[in-house]
Amino acid sequence: MVAGNKRSRSEKRTQRVTPGHKTVTRYNRKKIGVARCQLTGQKLNGMPRVHKIKLKKLSKSAKRPNRPFGGVLSPVAMKRVLIERVRD
Repeated sequence: MVAGNKRSRSEKRTQRVTPGHKTVTRYNRKKIGVARCQLTGQKLNGMPRVHKIKLKKLSKSAKRPNRPFGGVLSPVAMKRVLIERVRD
């Protein structure tokens, strides 16, 4: 019987042929999507592509850029939002 964590589709399955000519199934973690800006949809620089469990163990400075709206908005969108807030 296959282990319980292998039965779910949270892991990507690939078929490989071993040197002994057996076909085996290999289970690999799926890649995490790139963090994107909420307003513009641009990729966010400085954001790691790791699973939430690994993200928990990173330091605060490694999780996101250290600036206003870091890890949420791109620098272009952040500049726009700050200008709007100053005008009001």
